[in-house]
Order: sequence, then C-alpha cells, then structure tokens
Amino acid sequence: MRQVHTLDRVVIRFAGDSGDGMQLTGDRFTADSATFGNDISTLPNFPAEIRAPQGTIPGVSSFQLHFANFDIMTPGDRPDVLVAMNPAALKANIADLPRGGLLIADTADFTKRNLAKVGYDANPLEDGSLADYQLHALDLTGMTVEAVKEFGLTRKDASRAKNMFALGLLSWLYGRPTEGTIKFLTSKFASKPQIRDANITAFKTGYAFGETTEVFAVTYEVPPAPMPPGTYRQISGNLALAYGLITGARKADLPLFLGAYPITPASDVLHELSKHKRFGVTTFQAEDEIAGVGAALGASFAGHLGATVTSGPGVALKAETIGLAVMTELPLVVCDIQRAGPSTGMPTKTEQADLLQVMYGRNGEAPAPVLAAQSPADCFDIAIEAIRIAVKYRTPVFVLSDGYVANGAEPWQVPDVAAIESIDPGFATASNAVDAQGKEIFLPYLRDPETLARPWAVPGTAGLQHRIGGIEKAKDTGAVSYDPGNHDEMVRTRQAKIDGIARDIPHVVVDDPDAAEGIGASVLVLGWGSTYGPITAAVRRVRKTGRRIAQAHLRHLNPFPANLGEVLRRYDRVIVPEMNLGQLATMLRAKYLVDVHSYSRVRGLPISLSELAADLEAEIDSIEGVLA
Repeated sequence: MRQVHTLDRVVIRFAGDSGDGMQLTGDRFTADSATFGNDISTLPNFPAEIRAPQGTIPGVSSFQLHFANFDIMTPGDRPDVLVAMNPAALKANIADLPRGGLLIADTADFTKRNLAKVGYDANPLEDGSLADYQLHALDLTGMTVEAVKEFGLTRKDASRAKNMFALGLLSWLYGRPTEGTIKFLTSKFASKPQIRDANITAFKTGYAFGETTEVFAVTYEVPPAPMPPGTYRQISGNLALAYGLITGARKADLPLFLGAYPITPASDVLHELSKHKRFGVTTFQAEDEIAGVGAALGASFAGHLGATVTSGPGVALKAETIGLAVMTELPLVVCDIQRAGPSTGMPTKTEQADLLQVMYGRNGEAPAPVLAAQSPADCFDIAIEAIRIAVKYRTPVFVLSDGYVANGAEPWQVPDVAAIESIDPGFATASNAVDAQGKEIFLPYLRDPETLARPWAVPGTAGLQHRIGGIEKAKDTGAVSYDPGNHDEMVRTRQAKIDGIARDIPHVVVDDPDAAEGIGASVLVLGWGSTYGPITAAVRRVRKTGRRIAQAHLRHLNPFPANLGEVLRRYDRVIVPEMNLGQLATMLRAKYLVDVHSYSRVRGLPISLSELAADLEAEIDSIEGVLA
C-alpha cells in the first residue's frame, strides 16, 4: 500500500509548447483545487508570439499553481513539481526546480531533432544530468494515443489530449477531485463528441495510470484551508475587473459603455463584458485606441458610464482624449493592465512601469485620480471604487492592474451585492442659478462647494443646454475663455478637486504589531499594486526570524491618503519594492521629502519573496546595527 504524505503547500508548474494546452491544464488543476477548498495563487506565463516555432524555448508556455492549507500570497518563487512536455519546456524551466524536486517528463518529444533545437547534445532523461531530481520519464503521449484509439482520431489529434492525461495523473497524485474537469470537458466539447470523449478518456486514463503503476511510491494530500463562511469561486484579475465595472455601473444605475481596442493583457475584459448585455452593458471594439476612448467619453457625455481598457501603449495613444475628459470634467474609467515596456516591450510579461505615465503623461496640468488593485480579487473592489470617484467628482480615473494580477487567479468570496453602497450620479435636472434679470439659468461649471465637481447634465434635458469642448472654460458659465486670471483659477480648481478626494478615501493602515507597546519597527515596507502578495509573504518570513518590520500598502496613488506623510516620517527607513525603476519612490521623495529607498525589479516576473525577505533582513540588521 502506498504511503500518503500530508503537505501544507505545493507549487506545480506545467510547461510545454504553446499548443500543448498548458494554460487549460493549469486552469483545471486550479479550479479543482479551489473546489477542494485549498487557497490558491497562480502565475500563467505564455509566449508573446502567436505562432512561435514548435519545440523552441521562445514557444514555451507554462502555468504555475501554488495551493495550500493556509492563506498564501504568491504563486511561489520556485516549483516543487515540474511537468515538462518536451525538451524546450525542460530546458526553459529546470533551473527553477530545486534539487530533489519532482520532475515528470513526456519522453515522446525527446527526439534528436527536438533535443538539438534547444542545445542538448545528449538526452538529459538518459545521461544522468537529472540525477539530483525525482525524475519520472513517461511516454505520456504514447499512452494517450493508445487510450483514445477507439475514437478514430489521427495520431496528431489524439496526441493533443496528452495534457489531459498529465492532468489526470497529477490529480491522482495530489488527491484532486475529478468531477469538475469531466463536467468542464463535457460542456466545452459538447458539439464535438469525438474530441469530448477522447479528452475525458485521456483524463481518466491518466488518473488510472497513477492508481495502477508502481512508478510512484508516495501520494500526497494538501488539506483544505480554513476560510470564513461564504460562497467562493476562483477568479482572475481581468474577470474580477469586468464584474466590478458591471456592479459599479449598476450601483450607479448607469448603463455601462466600454470602448476598447484589443491589446494584451487587457483584451479579456472586453471579451467578458461583451457577454453581459442583459446588465445594460454595451461594448464597442474600436478600430484603434483613440476611437475606443473617444467613444467612451462620448458615452459619458450622453449620461452613460464610459470606460476603456488598455495597456501602456494604449494609454499613450489615449492621452489627448483623457486630457479632454479632464477639461470637460466628465466621469471616465481608464483601466491600464500594465505590461513590460517600453514600446511593444514584452506583451505577455508583467511590470508596474506606467505609474508616472498615468500621473503626468498628458499635456498641461491634467490631474486625474489613480488607483491600483493589489490582487486578482481586489480588482472587483477597485473597479467599484473607481466608478464612485469618477461619478462623484466628475473626473477620469485610472485603474492600474498588471499582467500578473490580470491573469493570475485566487479564491474570491462572492459579496452580498445588496450590501454594496449605491452610487448617486446626481444628474442636473433643473437650473442652478439666477441671472441679473432674475431669470433662472444653468451654469455648467458652477461647482459643488464640497467636492468642487461640476453638474452632469445629460444632453437633451430641457433648459440645460451648455457648451462643452477642449478649450479653456470660463468659471461657472463654461464659455470659451482666454483670460489669464481665469485660466489660473480653473487650473488650480481642477487640481484642488482631485486633491480633495483625499478626504474621501481611507487612511493608510500600517501593520506594525509591536508599535502599540512602544517597540515598533524601524523599517517600513511600503508597496502598491501587485507587490502586495510578495511583500506580505516576505514580511511574514522576516517576522518569523524575530525581526521587527512594518508593512503598509497603497491602493490610492493620487491623491495619496491624508496620513501618508506622517506614517513615512515615523520610520527610520522606508523601502518601496516596485516592478519598475522606482516610480512611486520618486513621487514620495518629491512630495514628502523623505529618504525613501527604492527596491526595483524589472524582469517581467513578480518580485521574488525569497529575495525580498533576505534583502529586508539585511536592511533591518544594517539599520538596527547603526542605531545600536
């Protein structure tokens, strides 16, 4: 009888050609793990090329999944298990597998030709070079083809089910439920019964192979993670963002209009929203980025909630229209799913390098609020918050996500939608002033004394005709004005409106466990966006060594929370990890004159929690040694 080892966490990486179905395989293992009750975090990693040469390293696609019986924050720095479907997948990923790690390799593609493509002089499955790993070289393709031969498929078509064989084997090895995947395959290939039956058979055969083979002496179990009661589902950042936009628009009782041009890694938001017309959603796939945002702003002018979704290159193209939204003071939500740049850069790799672009990348003084999601599930909440600010303050709002958050997944507790606060669009419906002759008139730029927002008058509302456009507006009337004094006042007023949002957002909260006892940390780690997971995991690891360290995270980047300056000055050293060359650190230094230390990584990958933890420990030891 096989031994069953209980583990608290496992990291698995599936890797193969971009046509081998690794993303689907990883996604299904993730879904089954979520159904089982584990906490999960994922890192899909796929090539930018649409059709990279088969069997080459640039064509390798991988999916990494971290599942555990406790609250986890990252998809893991390194896999415990690597499933390599060909030599390229092995070559591209073996350096990340720790010594002693489990390696499952499909032998079918380890031919001389494929080995030569990636620079192997000999077959690594046979030459002893992998002796430090738990190597299981299995003919996954051959066993798959044999298992599905009854369905009359060609060998090429039959071999495409090898990912399901691998999924079945890993599902057995780690005690995953199988019903969800079988149901998924039944639905996905309902119109192609041969393909459906072949994939289900391959999946079941892989599971049965694990049960009957003597290759594996041990199986593993990872118990469910304790979670608060509620209904949970697996959700990616882009899906959560789409749901958040729908929910925010519904809470504001506004039709949602998304104008967008397809761009990696943002296109999934457009695709998802196009499915939800029944919720008052209109999607417009424009001919280019400029048309997309122009249509969205036009929708806002017409009394809808205009939104656009893009990545860094698209933000550059949309800049002029976003400036128009600043001048016309209309609500607009601009979602920037950041990727590695500049220019085309690395379209499928993550980065956080658009912060200064969304802050300052427009002509003139054109301030706009900036928010950043810290995790896939948080994209839902941040979208609603962006809509609240955009509608209340009549302004374009940027939502920053990135490829890591957008494509990654985690469990999401489905909220009680009825408990989400409503958003009042506060449309103007009547005149708001009286002229010198005592006649009631409408002043389109007469501001709310609290928010400094101007009225939002839907075109066609009787008596509320007004001029709108990109030329500077006269105070109150909105008439064209070139008066120097008026321009100065309007520029300062628009800035004051954005600055005033700081009164309407939460203070930054610092996690400094010993501060209440007067022995707080000397080092504060401050993050934003997707660095939340690696920072939190690294801080946990540092605290386990007995060192004191404080942590805070920003979701509002413009304006900053009102208490941020006081928080920064409380610590001897402030460290800001970012996936850029120090953009937030630059902003903090300029605004608060605090000696912020930048911790920069621009590898197209999330920050490594192991590296960060080690570097934080060194920083703490350094500064506390000086203070002593």
